[in-house]
Formats: sequence, structure tokens, C-alpha cells
Amino acid sequence: MTAREQQKPVQAPPPGLRSAKWFAGKDVPGFVHRSAMRASGFSRMAFEGRPIVGICNSWSEVVNCNMHFRGLADSVRRGVLAAGGFPLEFPTISLGEQLMKPTTMLFRNLMAMDVEESIRAYPFDSVVLLGGCDKTVPAQLMGAASADVPAIVLTGGPAAPAVFAGKQLGVGTDLWEYIDDVRAGRMSMVDYERLEAAAGPSRGHCPEMGTASTMATLVEGLGMTLPGTAAIPAMDSRRMQAAEECGARAVGLALEGLRPSDVLTTEAFDNAITLMLAVGGSTNAIVHLLAIAGRVGVPLSLDRFHEISARTPLVVNVRPAGQHLVEQVFHAGGIPAVMRSIESLLHVDARTVTGKTVSENLPAGAAADTSIIAPLSSPFQPAQGLAVVRGNLAPLGAVIKCSAATPELLVHRGPAVVFENMKDLLARFDDPDLEVTPDSVLVLRSAGPRGAPGMPEWGQLPIPTKLLKTGVTDMVRISDARMSGTAYGTCVLHVSPESAAGGPLGLVRDGDVIALDAFAGKLDVLVSEAELEARRAAPAPPALNRPVRGYAALYVDRVLQAHQGCDFDFLAGRSQNPADEPDAVFDGWVGGW
Repeated sequence: MTAREQQKPVQAPPPGLRSAKWFAGKDVPGFVHRSAMRASGFSRMAFEGRPIVGICNSWSEVVNCNMHFRGLADSVRRGVLAAGGFPLEFPTISLGEQLMKPTTMLFRNLMAMDVEESIRAYPFDSVVLLGGCDKTVPAQLMGAASADVPAIVLTGGPAAPAVFAGKQLGVGTDLWEYIDDVRAGRMSMVDYERLEAAAGPSRGHCPEMGTASTMATLVEGLGMTLPGTAAIPAMDSRRMQAAEECGARAVGLALEGLRPSDVLTTEAFDNAITLMLAVGGSTNAIVHLLAIAGRVGVPLSLDRFHEISARTPLVVNVRPAGQHLVEQVFHAGGIPAVMRSIESLLHVDARTVTGKTVSENLPAGAAADTSIIAPLSSPFQPAQGLAVVRGNLAPLGAVIKCSAATPELLVHRGPAVVFENMKDLLARFDDPDLEVTPDSVLVLRSAGPRGAPGMPEWGQLPIPTKLLKTGVTDMVRISDARMSGTAYGTCVLHVSPESAAGGPLGLVRDGDVIALDAFAGKLDVLVSEAELEARRAAPAPPALNRPVRGYAALYVDRVLQAHQGCDFDFLAGRSQNPADEPDAVFDGWVGGW
């Protein structure tokens, strides 16, 4: 031991710490583990006898949402040290919506595996999960849920609002409108380039209630982070302070042994779904919540979303279902104020990572600004902001975000205009000879988990240019794809089973009449069963883009359908393998020497 270490005897680790299985032994493995830490420059005094807190960092220079995570990790580290723990930062892959092709959703499960196996394999007593961009948060939650080592989430916060022509902008919601303006000839390319320069003024995730802000919100709803942290702007110093508090709380979790499986209960998922509907959150969250629930064995289904939607109104006035941005929600009281507003709809006795219940975490007063966060008695929109629809076109379900749709189109009949895949759509939607009217129903197939592959955000099909120029701004659109959380329109999404898995979406022909009734939960193609059977018996066209090697091939072979969360079939459910349990550490000789 060094002279410094001799001045203060090394303390025995508190009973029950997982890391003791690495560092407390007087055998050869213990020697090797301690030697490895010392080789990294850590004295035994620094790590021995303390809870080891992993900082799971999804920082990356190709993910602008997460670019500030080095500073956040430093703040977490301060909190861990102040609480008597020892922090060890480790990286995982990072998923960035804007740059990653073909879609980050293809790699969500890969990141979840990376997080899970890193947590399980290393000597962590608890973990702080740093995520921001859309798929990083659900991937981390999925991995942490399966590893089931005590964990707390710290999200990155919304970016500063862009300002263009004197108006605050969301990254996506307003962009879709401007793109349509360019296509219709209402906006010049000079102004469009000015918009590009203004659109990303800071690091952080999308500042409206897109998928990233929705997932940050739902982390609070699930009870997996400290109250009030979801909506703190990315560049606000209070986010650094929250990071310190999360680091300190991670030490408490390690000592108490409170695990994700203790928090991620049926009641927690009900709370998260209720919160998602109250804020007008992204439909992408449905797929992610289904996947996370599948990891902890909670029997969550699409029907539960429909049931909770029937009782939950929209109480937050935030884009794309409202006017404001998440920064304004924060100043009005943040997600705790939203949860206070909908308290009567929540399971307030649900446990959280604070060690307290939801009720104990709620603020005493109402929101500071009821024009942004309304009381439950006077919501901005009535209940049923989300509908799950079924029928012969979606026997296992599809979803539509009613709160961001055109009300008059939620009950609609019209002839189908079918696009075989995205390549076909891009080739034809600008064609002035395309046979389409405002009453047509646009159908895109081969865009689901297997078909694309990866289920990209293609569900907001563009309005055909010739209709856009006449003032048409919305149409019924149906696909087995997802839609950006920042998007809007009457878009039926996540049709299951997808066309590439033999779903009936692959049987629709141009001109077939499609009937949608979101309120009745119905989606049908008005074609006889005999005709559908005849079409089903016809030879199917060869699948496009089917990968033959590597991770993508694994994905296509083992991914579940959208109504099951698009997780891998071999990762769903509680582990039955003793070696996968969080406290299972392989004994015996240590490699590397």
C-alpha cells in the first residue's frame, strides 16, 4: 500500500454491495481486479469499501442531442463522490436521429444489448443512465431493466428554441410546415437556407414534445428519475445541478438495493401512459413502453393505451398538439406540475427511484401558468387523444394520434393510393399525373420492422404536390411505419402485422375503399374476404432490402412486431438463466494474464 493509503485504513464494503465480489476477495481474482483499478490510477482508498456507480454515457460527436454529456457526466461524478461513492464512466453506442441511416430504430435493440451487457459484466453497484436523443433513453431503460442493477436516468434536456422570422421554432414541427411551403412555392430557397442556419441554436434534444421530450417525460412518469428533471433546458445550469443530485441518489440506490424491477411495475406503466396522453406525446413512445414492459414481464398491450386514452385529456399546450415548447412547460412547473394536474388519474402510491411514492414527490401547488399546463377540469383537448384501431387491415392493431390529426378526417372513407415502398413513393408523389384526390387514402407498405428494415419514421407521408398547391394540408395516411414525434396529421401508424410479415396491408390495391373510424377503433379495407384470400394466394413480390449478414440480418430474423414493441424475441421477458441475474458473477480464474 502507498503511504497515503496507510494513513487511512481501507474500510470493508457495506454488506450486499455487488462490487465486493470483484474487489473484496483475497484470492487471485480479487488481486487482479484491484490491480486493474490501480493500473488506471485509482488507489485502493478511492474505490474499496465504497459503492461503485457506473455512469453510462451515450455522448457522441455525431449526436448533437448528447454533445453536452461530458459536462453532465462530470456533474454526476461530483454527486457520486459527495455522497461517498466511487464513479466509473463507461461508453456505449449512441443513436442520433438526424445522421444515422437507415433509421435509429434499427439499432435501438443493439444499444439496449450494449447497455445490458456492460452493466452486467462490470462491478457496478448502481448506474446513472445519460440519454437524450430519441432511441438512447428507451435503449438504456431496456438494458437496465434486463440487467436489473439499481439505476437512475438523467436525460439531456431540450435544446434552446430556434428563432426564425421573429418566431420561436421547434426543430421538427415547424420544419414540416416550411418544407410544405417550399414545395408549394410559398417560400424561397434563400429563406429556406436562412431557416437551416437558425434551426439548431444549441445542443440538446428537440424542444417540442417530440419523441425525445416524450421519453424524458415518461421517465418521470415511470419513476425512474428525480422529479422535475425532464424539462430542464439542456443549457440551463440547473441541469448540471440535477446531474449532481442524480449521482448522489445513485449511491443511495446502491446501498438500499432498489432495482428497476421494484419501480417498473404495472402501475408505473399506467402512470407513464397517462402522462404521455396528458402532454400529447409521441406515438413512438408506445413501441418503447411495450418493449420496456416486455423486459420486466409486465403484461402491457395496445388495448391498455386505448383504455387509458379514453379517460385522459390533453392538459399541456405544447407542440405538435399545442402552441408552446418544452422550455415553457419547465417554467410553468415542469412535469411535476403536469402530474399534479392529473393526480386523480395516477397510481400515486407507486414507488420511485427517490425511495418515495409518486404522491410524496408531487409539488404542493398547481402550475404557475394555466395557459401552458391546464387543470384537469378545463383541458385543452378532451380525452381520446390517441386511438388504437383494428380491423381486417390491422388485425393486431395500429395507432393514430388524434390530438395531432384533423378532426374531420378521424372518421373517413376513401379510395386507396398505394405505394409499394419508399422508393416507389419518392418516384411518384410529385407526379402531376398521379391519380389522387383530397379524399384518397395514401398507403405505404414495406416500411415496418422487417420490411424497411427498422420501421423508419416514414408514416407522415407527404401530401402529393399537386394537392398541396391547391391548399390541401392533410389526408388520411396509413403505413406500417412510425412517425416523428414532432410530426402531425391524420396518420395511421404501426399497422400490425406489417406487410413484410404477411400482414393484410400487402393486399391493398389502388382504388380499394378504406374505412377509418378512430373513435370506434376500426380500420378496414372494404373488400370481400374471398377477394382478400385470392390476393393472398397470389405469388408475392420478392422482398426488398432484406439484409443477409451482420446485425441487420439478426434484426430481421428475430424482431417482434410493432404491437409487441419491436424488441428481439430472445430478449423479452424476465431472464430464466442464472448467469444473467444481476448478482451472478462468474467465479474462477481471470483471463488477461
